[in-house]
Parts: sequence; structure tokens; C-alpha cells
Amino acid sequence: MRCKSQIMYCLEYQKVVIAMSAAGRESGVDVPTKVTARYVLGHHNGRHVLLEDACVVYSGHTIEYVGHDYAGPVDGEHRLGEALLMPGLIDLDALTDIDHLILDSWAGPEQAKGHQWSEDYFRNHRANVFTDDERQQIREYALIQLVLHGITTYMPIASEVHSEWAEPFQELVGMAETSRRLGLRGYLGPAYRSGVNVVLEDGERSVMFDPDRGRDGLADALRFIDYAKDLDDPLVNGVLLPCRIETLDLELLKATAVASAERDVLVRLHSLQGLVERQLILDWHGLTPLELLDQVGLLNERLLIPHATYTDRNPVVHGEDRGDLARLAGSGASIIHCPLTSMRYGSTLDSFAAYKEAGINISLGTDSFPPDLIRGIDAGVQLGKILAGRNDAGDVAGYFDAATVGGARALRRPDLGRLEPGAQADLVAFSLGDIRDGVHEDPLRTLLLNGTARQAVLSVVAGRTVMADGVIEGVDLEFWRAKGQELFHKMRRAYSERDVRNRPADELFPPVYARLER
Repeated sequence: MRCKSQIMYCLEYQKVVIAMSAAGRESGVDVPTKVTARYVLGHHNGRHVLLEDACVVYSGHTIEYVGHDYAGPVDGEHRLGEALLMPGLIDLDALTDIDHLILDSWAGPEQAKGHQWSEDYFRNHRANVFTDDERQQIREYALIQLVLHGITTYMPIASEVHSEWAEPFQELVGMAETSRRLGLRGYLGPAYRSGVNVVLEDGERSVMFDPDRGRDGLADALRFIDYAKDLDDPLVNGVLLPCRIETLDLELLKATAVASAERDVLVRLHSLQGLVERQLILDWHGLTPLELLDQVGLLNERLLIPHATYTDRNPVVHGEDRGDLARLAGSGASIIHCPLTSMRYGSTLDSFAAYKEAGINISLGTDSFPPDLIRGIDAGVQLGKILAGRNDAGDVAGYFDAATVGGARALRRPDLGRLEPGAQADLVAFSLGDIRDGVHEDPLRTLLLNGTARQAVLSVVAGRTVMADGVIEGVDLEFWRAKGQELFHKMRRAYSERDVRNRPADELFPPVYARLER
């Protein structure tokens, strides 16, 4: 049943749109495009609202109308039928690499050491596993996956373990061009670091540094910001993407904070994500990672923190709130919660409800394959129930907010993450018409419990249709399936050279069951 306020809102705006359309025809402006679906997740009075048998109308890159019974002229119409049409998903820790979690999320502590660089490899054998062309293929493969899973805006993450150091400027220029061709909105920059996580000759974990490489990396990152500004494409936005906090020396942390303030650009820095990180920072600086972020000038509204799971309330830290959440909330920083990946590595946010109640802005990321925020939301919702011991702790609305308006808030983009007039025409639709989707009670719960992001049937970014019915124009999905597998095998083999014991890949990554030879 529609509430009266929704109906009045739609009718009032429809009058404006009809007048705009008439003026547009007279001036030669494009006539709008209309998308209809059984369910539409619109936005009204600052909140998402659900409409049935409704439509979204957009012209150029902007939404003009959301509601029922649009009476104005349209240039084209997508009738999606039994589907949920919602804002495009925002992934702020989006894998733009070949899947490595499938390899490294099973090992115990000793086995996991084989997944890091050895001290000998750092000193004597550092090399790129992939050629420059192969790196661009990896990026394209990964960006195609984002499109197919309903991601419209992303901030990339890639493992540096199979790179000679981090990410050079030219690699991100190539990735930006691929992203533009596919039609995604990216917040991009080369990752940089002054140190690398290694396994020392005595078997202990540590970080080894090369400060000059860190300074060169920041210079490349600033160069990319200038490149993006000169490019003047709203789909390419320059940001600072340093690697993990423990891989940046104090000078590089401070220089990053200064550059962010001077240029007013966002910084994403992986931190508060592990006990090894926490102990290293305490040993080196006598501060917790959160305290260090504050001291160097990074803890502010421009900072995005992936994971942020190891605050004082985490049971393996102090198990009680000693002020970390209030400090995060007061700073204006956003966290990027990656529930599916965290769960697969054996941890979780403790808890989504506590962070939300503290006033911290929560956005979402995938951080690994698949880039499926629907499965990620499902994992987070169910983990929330387990942590609280109550079924009503599964905050479905809170998680969908994080995947849309939470991401928009982190990016300082109030025109993203919502379907309402004046917002960017970023929309994605998920089919709910297959018998395997089950029955419909609430479409968001149906999609969450019974579906995945693979059910995406339409993706529109800034008014451009980038995917329809699983098809991306000009993309041969079978070619990229085979190419991805080829690149994965090359990546897997390369772990042996970096392993402190040079164990073969089959020993580092044993199969679930023994494999019989033919």
C-alpha cells in the first residue's frame, strides 16, 4: 500500500518533469529514458522507500522522476518485470585483481607464512610476476566482474604480493581507460608503500622498508591525481590509496596527510585490521593504530578505513569499549566494512550495530572475489544475529544503506547512492522472476536470503547502460573466463619463489581431497 506522502511527492514532481520534457523537446534536449520494475527502491525525505510497480526516469546523467504512472514522453523504456530496481552499488574496497582468497583463506599460521615474501626474496629476487600487458588484462577481467555484479562505483584494491613493489602510475592510467570504456565510476590512484610484510629468516613476521620507494609511490599517486583532474571525466576521480598502515613509515604517513589536506582528496588506508599490525605499530611507535592515524593528521573526514575490526571493543583486544568508536565517530572518518571477506578469514566487525549506534559512517566493500555485495550483506546480517544472540539484530536496512548512501557519504557525493530526482542516474536491477528465487515477501529479504548479485540484469552508470541481461557490449565473456584462469595459474605458481622454504604450489595450497593422477 502506498503512503499518501509518497503519492503526493510523485504527483508533484511529475508536473515539473512534464514541463521540463516539453521545454526539452523545444530546445532539442534528449527525451528521457524510463525503467519500470515490480519493485523500486526510491528515496524520499532522506530515507530509502519501497515502491511497487513503479519507474525511474532519467535524462542524460541525471534522474528526473521516481514514482508511479509517469505521463511524460520517453525516448526508450526498459520493462524489467519481476525485478528489484535500486541505486547502483558502491564498493569501496573492490577487487581489481585475480582471486587470491581462494588460495590463502585456509592456512594455519605456519602455512600462511608461505603466502608472504621471504626476507631473501625482498633482498635479492623481487620481480613482477606479470607483464605490463598481463596486468592490464587482470584489471579488465576484474572490472568486468564488477559490472556483472551490479557495482556502479568502485575504489580498487589489488594484492601487491605478486608485484615488484606496488602500483606504478602508468598501470593506473591504463586501468582508468578500461574503466571509462566499460562505463564504471572509479575512485582511483596507484597504491604505494615504503615497506613490505615479510617472513624473516628466523621465521618471524615483520616489515622490511625501502623509504625511497615509498616517496616515489606518493609522487606517482599525486601525479595521477593531476592526470585525473586534467582528464576532466566525472567517471575518473583521483584519490590516495596507500597500502596497509604497517607498510608506511612515519614520514610517508605524514606526507600522505599533508597531501590529502592540501589537495582536499580522500585517503583510503587499510588499518585496524589485524593483531600483527597492531603489535607492530605498538612496538615501533608506542601507539595503537588509531592513535597513530590521529597523531599523523590522517584521522578526519577524508579518511576511509577498510575493515576497522580491531578496535578496543574487539574480544581479542580489550573486549570493552574504551573510546575507540567515539574517536572514530568524532573524526568524521568512514569505515569500509567487508563482511564476506572478513568472515572467510575468520573475523568480523564487533559489531555493525555498535559502530552504527556510535555514529560512525559505514560503507561496504568486497575486498575479494566474488565482488558480490548481496552475499556480503547476507553474511553481515547473519553474523550480526550471532554476535547479538538475537534474530532482530540482523539489520537489513542498515546494510543496504551502507552499500548505497553510506558509500556516497564516504565519497562526499550526496548525488550517489539514491534514486531520487537530481541524483546521478546510477541504477541496478536484480531479477526475482526465477522459481529458484522463492516467494516474495519483502524483495530485499528475498534477494538477500535466496539470491546473489549474479542476478543483476541491468546496470546504468550516469545514464549509460553498461550491462543489460548479462551482456556488456563489446565484451567476450568466454574469452575473459579463459584468460582469467590462465592468469590465475601463473599467479599460483609464483608463490613458490617467494616462500621462505620455496615449497611447490601444491604443497602451499593443498586440495580439499587428494587428487588421483590419470
